[in-house]
Parts: sequence; structure tokens; C-alpha cells
Amino acid sequence: MEYPMLDAGLVGSVIAGYRRRAGLSQEVLSGLAGIGRSHLSAIECGERKPTLETFYRLCTAMNVRMSDVAAAIEGEMDAGNSHKT
Repeated sequence: MEYPMLDAGLVGSVIAGYRRRAGLSQEVLSGLAGIGRSHLSAIECGERKPTLETFYRLCTAMNVRMSDVAAAIEGEMDAGNSHKT
């Protein structure tokens, strides 16, 4: 079975959306999550995929469930796939 690749840009876009809705700057969120601001910027720009630990830290710092963010990513992937058929 072939699995779709997880698009780093899509992951970063969803995380950035949650960050903005939480009213947090990259500087504040990265501090709360214990990662560098440039690391968060690279994630949001799609240059890097977060590790599970970093994903957990970001979600916790934004006070959102990891499963909610993952579901949003899956929803975006599904929406993207439906446009390709």
C-alpha cells in the first residue's frame, strides 16, 4: 500500500493558523514551547517538520489538543486530495 507523504508546508500552515488564533507571536510561542524562534519559523514555513516532541510542546503551549491539530492537518490533506481527483 502506498501512503501519501506528509507535506511540511501544510503542517506548518496549520500550526501557524492555530498560533495566530491563540493570539501568540512566534517569539512567545517558541518561548512557551522551549524551542528557538527560528526553529518555529522553519516549521511554519514548511522548511522543517516538527518531531512528535516538538509537536506536543507547541500544542501544549497553545492549549490545544494534539489530536485536534492532527485532525486539522488530515482535513487539509483530504481536501487537497479531493481537488486532485
